[in-house]
Amino acid sequence: MRSVKSLATAAEAGRHQREWFADLRRRVADGEPFAVVNADVPHEIFRAMDIPYVVSQWWASVVAAKQRSGHYLELVRQRGYPDYSEQYNSVALGSAFDPEPGSGPWGGLPRPTLVVGDASGDVTRKIFDIWGSEPGVTFYPLESAAENEVPANWWDLMPHRWEEAVGPARLDLLTAEMENLVRFLETTTGRTFRESRFREVMALVNEQEEWNRKARDLIARTRPAPLGVSDSIPSVMLPQWHRGTEWARDAARNFYEEVRERVGTGQAACPGERARLMWIGRGLWYDMGFYQRFQERYGAVFVWSMYLAIAADGYIRYGDDPMRALAARFAAFTDQLYTPPWSSEWYVKEARLHGIDGVVHLVSDDPRGSYFTARALESAGFPVIEIRADNVDTRTYDDDAVAARIGHWLEQDVLR
Repeated sequence: MRSVKSLATAAEAGRHQREWFADLRRRVADGEPFAVVNADVPHEIFRAMDIPYVVSQWWASVVAAKQRSGHYLELVRQRGYPDYSEQYNSVALGSAFDPEPGSGPWGGLPRPTLVVGDASGDVTRKIFDIWGSEPGVTFYPLESAAENEVPANWWDLMPHRWEEAVGPARLDLLTAEMENLVRFLETTTGRTFRESRFREVMALVNEQEEWNRKARDLIARTRPAPLGVSDSIPSVMLPQWHRGTEWARDAARNFYEEVRERVGTGQAACPGERARLMWIGRGLWYDMGFYQRFQERYGAVFVWSMYLAIAADGYIRYGDDPMRALAARFAAFTDQLYTPPWSSEWYVKEARLHGIDGVVHLVSDDPRGSYFTARALESAGFPVIEIRADNVDTRTYDDDAVAARIGHWLEQDVLR
């Protein structure tokens, strides 16, 4: 089911993404180096060095939206690898095995010269190892560390007091890792890293996320909600993949201004709003219409997803040392979204901020703290329903059955 978008910024983000990808394909065809990276890699380094890159999870979302994920997962299976594990990165790996790469969405994903991924999980590391064994492809892994101490209200500390929130040991490790990455990229691509340009990129990212924070806060306090997540996700996430550019900064500002205009004129995603819903988990890319399915019958609006919220709370970093500030952006990024109590306390905070009436929690085969997240929300008084499916693998999802379960839950636990 396709979603119906009402924001001009969502449509503009989609248009720009297609134009950018066509230009990227031209650059790669002309012989420029090209990287595929995962979402937890510090993209700002590639931006500062003008190295074209694609985020593996973004590509998987495009493939899933085009109903093509089964094809790429089958290519993974044919190579003797599991097609049911960490599909978010496996779908992109399948692109490397496609005998007709040009038949893929938007002309297909070009073959990378570099793949860069964090080694925070065994499966992700193995996927990128396999990719790095392909002819002409080099894999660069980034290590990740954990911390026993969890700061209270980390979202208040992160913009300026990130050293206190993340801890010096984790920052030391990732800063050194990123400095080594810079040397590796300079050696393998011939591009030069300039700190002056890097500072410009970091400043643009902070500006972008400040606009996202203003939009998040405005949506949270407005009744009825001026828009749902079908609009906010593309309006936020497509610019996120371009963060560090003036276009992305301006797109975030335009998004806030469009939300403010809707609030000022009294426009609503669902004028008869009866329940405000929270979606925890990755975007359901093959069924974005899902998020609007419960508005007409139940007056239930999905007003929250992690994409705008983490942009508001998880990215802003100020400081005199840009490399260490960038390390602070990513050293605990996975914790903020998936590791309780980092994540669970944040979800409860966000649910309260947005006046949430019920939580729909997408749980995949890699649950990453989902049990504790659901229990924390329930203990705080929020009804939770868990949906077990993978967000890019349609084989794991029955849309009618899921819709029926949520409808029953709304009637019995949320709207009664």
